[in-house]
Amino acid sequence: MSKSWPVLNAVDTVACCSPLAHEPMTQEQAEQVAPLLKALADPVRLRLMSLVASHEGGEACVCDLTGAFDLSQPTISHHLKVLHASGLLDRDKRGVWVYYRARTDALAHLAALISAPGDALV
Repeated sequence: MSKSWPVLNAVDTVACCSPLAHEPMTQEQAEQVAPLLKALADPVRLRLMSLVASHEGGEACVCDLTGAFDLSQPTISHHLKVLHASGLLDRDKRGVWVYYRARTDALAHLAALISAPGDALV
């Protein structure tokens, strides 16, 4: 049985809400944000986000990422697909390779959502 990941616009999803410490989320807001958090909740996907975002030039292809894991290329591709479907990564196909870029705007909005009052974004 395969899981269906909804295609989301992460920026619009996260921008929907005030920071958690300012006012409680509605049920609808929580349902919009939960898929982003779920996508990041897997340790492999969290590391992939970090590797892509910190990669030289801000983008990486699967071939750049597989060496960091004891996982097959198709498994890495699956995790990248989940991150892309959630709106946290953009992708660009060039020939046979697909290059991924972190959606820094989505990450910044997500960070603002979960930050405590007075916290500065880094």
